[in-house]
Amino acid sequence: MTTELYLIRHGETDWNQQHRIQGLTDIPLNETGRAQARATGRLLARRRFDAVYSSPLSRAVETASIIAGEVGLPEPGIVDALVERNYGDAEGLSFAEIEQRYPDRSSVPGEETRDAVAERVIPALQDLAAAHPGESLLVVSHGGAIRSVLMTVQPEVRHGHIGNGSVHSFRFDDDMLALIAFDDPLEPESIEDQNAVEAREGGAA
Repeated sequence: MTTELYLIRHGETDWNQQHRIQGLTDIPLNETGRAQARATGRLLARRRFDAVYSSPLSRAVETASIIAGEVGLPEPGIVDALVERNYGDAEGLSFAEIEQRYPDRSSVPGEETRDAVAERVIPALQDLAAAHPGESLLVVSHGGAIRSVLMTVQPEVRHGHIGNGSVHSFRFDDDMLALIAFDDPLEPESIEDQNAVEAREGGAA
């Protein structure tokens, strides 16, 4: 049975605004981030969802809580494996500082690999899907975590910027996670377009 998973990046923090790497550093939302979460929640309220889950970091939990209020669902469940990528010694540095100190990013001490992130996040999503067959779930996480999922699901595609408050829809079916839409506009047309794709694929089979 198909489960839909809508992965959402948390709202903006001061470190996002300053272009600093956060990783596991627990930086709260700023007012812009709270406004982004409300706007995303209002957009999501156009559709029906069954539950909200979140990374344990406060910027994700607050985003998820705001969205849950907008769509009329209980407070989010916390899933530790949805936490952001550990950037090791790069955390707290600006992008310019990282380029200066670690021109070869593979040399950052303590940095978690993309594969390692995917190896914990994707099974967590699979577990959520298995616990909610046939339902639609909202999952608030982080840019690095979402990027790792995308790179695993569609390794041949270079997806663009993952903005604060952006929504990326996936389908879990037959033990496979597939992307429905990157930066999903959540308009009725996106559902119709996906239905057309499914019909064509079914006809080709």
